[in-house]
Amino acid sequence: MEMKDGHLKHQLDLWYEKVCTKDFISSDPVQFPRRFSKREDIEIAAFLSATIAWGRRDLILRSAEKMFAIMEHSPYDFVMSGRYKKLCKNNIHRTFFESDLKYICRGFEHCYAKYENLENLFAIGDVWEGFALFREEMARANKGRYSKHISNPGMHDENGSACKRLNLVLRWIVRKGPVDLGLWKKLKPAALYIPLDVHVARTARKLGLLERKLNDKKAVIELTEKLREFCPEDPVKYDYSLFGIGIENPLSFSQ
Repeated sequence: MEMKDGHLKHQLDLWYEKVCTKDFISSDPVQFPRRFSKREDIEIAAFLSATIAWGRRDLILRSAEKMFAIMEHSPYDFVMSGRYKKLCKNNIHRTFFESDLKYICRGFEHCYAKYENLENLFAIGDVWEGFALFREEMARANKGRYSKHISNPGMHDENGSACKRLNLVLRWIVRKGPVDLGLWKKLKPAALYIPLDVHVARTARKLGLLERKLNDKKAVIELTEKLREFCPEDPVKYDYSLFGIGIENPLSFSQ
């Protein structure tokens, strides 16, 4: 590794230790899956919390509280009992409505009946194949209709979606650490990809970690491959580093 990269890795590692602490949880939607102990509740809470994780963080948390109150704080039972069928069209978060929650709950009911748990679905292929299969199964449960809230990884399109929220879910439930839960064992942290949002992408470009201008699947792969050079067994740990640097000052250290 070149000296420049070695210095950058050292700084990223320092930022990871600074940001990835238990104090992070109270201001992040990861707190919602962490409230549950039952495997299925954790999975559903993780996917739903990530699904509405865009916009101001305080509003995301408020909307998630509303959503789980609607689900009577028992996500798996709410899904499998069919109580979701009584949902109407009230707003939950920005462009996410009760009708969108009903769509996802119907998909979850189908997936649990077919795969027993969501880990088994995602363990069939690599991460991108898992996203594609998940999207197809959710559509299959909803008469072939796709949801704008479940990203298309574009398996036959190199310019597919970055799948930021789906990659965020996997970070939460595959990695094990002060923040992430380490629930799933069939997928390893080494196989994960960075949850690329505009802020992380901007910081990565300023640090010389990402050249591609579009925030798409190609950019996710490019950035993650670079981060794998720093930590092959756990590249997405640096999601915390890039987040922290971007919040405080993306140019706070020399490259």
